[in-house]
Amino acid sequence: MLEGRNLWELVEARAEATPNAVMTVDETGQTATFLEYRASVERVAAGLHADGVGAGDVVSWVLPTWHGSLVLAGALARLGAVQNPIIPIYRDREVGFVTRQAGTSLLVVPGEWRGFDFTAMAERLAAEDPDPPRILVAARSLPEGDPASLPPAPEPPAARADEPVTWLFYTSGTTADPKGARHSDGDLIVTARGMCDRMECREGDRNLMAFPVTHIAGPIWLMSSLMYGLTNVITEGFDPKATPALASKEDVTLAGSATFFHMAYLAAQRAHGEERLFPSLRLCPGGGAPKPPALHAEIADELGGMGIVSGWGLTEAPILTMGSVHDPDDKLATTEGRPMPGVLLRTVSLDGEVVGAGEEGELQAQAPQMMRGYLDGSLDAAGFDDGWFRTGDLGVIDEHGYVRITGRVKDVIIRKGENVSAAEVENLLYEHAKVSDVAVIGLPDAERGEMVCAVVAGPEGGEALTFDEMVAHLKEKGLRMQALPERLEVVDALPRNASGKIPKHELRATYSP
Repeated sequence: MLEGRNLWELVEARAEATPNAVMTVDETGQTATFLEYRASVERVAAGLHADGVGAGDVVSWVLPTWHGSLVLAGALARLGAVQNPIIPIYRDREVGFVTRQAGTSLLVVPGEWRGFDFTAMAERLAAEDPDPPRILVAARSLPEGDPASLPPAPEPPAARADEPVTWLFYTSGTTADPKGARHSDGDLIVTARGMCDRMECREGDRNLMAFPVTHIAGPIWLMSSLMYGLTNVITEGFDPKATPALASKEDVTLAGSATFFHMAYLAAQRAHGEERLFPSLRLCPGGGAPKPPALHAEIADELGGMGIVSGWGLTEAPILTMGSVHDPDDKLATTEGRPMPGVLLRTVSLDGEVVGAGEEGELQAQAPQMMRGYLDGSLDAAGFDDGWFRTGDLGVIDEHGYVRITGRVKDVIIRKGENVSAAEVENLLYEHAKVSDVAVIGLPDAERGEMVCAVVAGPEGGEALTFDEMVAHLKEKGLRMQALPERLEVVDALPRNASGKIPKHELRATYSP
């Protein structure tokens, strides 16, 4: 493993250590070595510098997962700019809010991509903004210049506490505006180190980067590849059929990264036959969304390797816990691992009392990868409780420190005054043969306050789950009567965002009376 205090130091160190090793490969077969990556980064940094980008400037970039996106990240780091990656599913409202709040000086867009004209969106936003950012259309190309014209690289401070904010990541807004989390390079480096140590990443590993590079996990895997010398297999957008085929062709050893993606790999394996689709697979990194406990064994048995090694965290504090390749199967199946190095966790009941091991409550954290506060400082008071970050996730920490996520504080359904955990019902339903994906939501109900509704997708081409079958299955699994769903909705597929999470607010809007 190589050490570095910021992204640019890692780029330089890796290009010197393993210059000819492949850093990235995409679905077109295009590859880049670590030496080629550094050279591209320097040329693009020079081109951006000539265009007026300098240290401290905020550059927002809305790009798919392309080679050029990773080059842009390195180039901005070389210049000491503040980068603000924006997930491409965002549209005018969110992008406009982000760029205005962040004080963006340059907005980078991909032109037209996947049927949407990002250039036209940028121009609309510029017309509405009294101080609009400049627009750079990067349709698989970026400006280049002579690296000899570059100013000196930014000197990282000796102490982590003095690191400058170099990243602005926005959480997905649903009914409210997105929230901007301020991070340093060091926050992402310490996260990458802890994650890769738990998975024992090594030179020669080939990681499938199936999620958007503009998600906070994208730069974390960029740091990981530079620190550990692994190859990232990248794809501009996840496809349930094409992406597993790419992963097979490129012989991945790590296939991430969330339940939705893992289920797609399983479906592809089952369609493929008995021969292993990913013959060199070591494990499936997990995170981003809770996993059904049965999924770990299915992955290990059918895809091979050791199953799912998952973690849990948030944009504000990425990967707070992580499983380990040395954990027993029961812990890998049912938990999100133990706290990462330096992370402190506590569990607080909904009444505000700190509770002990084995008791459910909101998980609160202190961590070296914690954000440097929200860009809108007025949000910090609600986000922290006496120095502890309120994650909004419900969970249990067992006597050995393993963390099991049981739901969201706002995802508890209150039916006739009793709490129903949506995650509990979802995990049990997932074990039914006629269920391939499921979301449990609370819907307004005059008699009960909220009713429990299960939204279920079945295996492709299979018979649909009936209400009576659902109830019988849940009773057989021992679910208490008060938590049984009163309503079942069967769909072809559940909606998921770019991170693989189900936007339950959309389901509530669809099925509410």
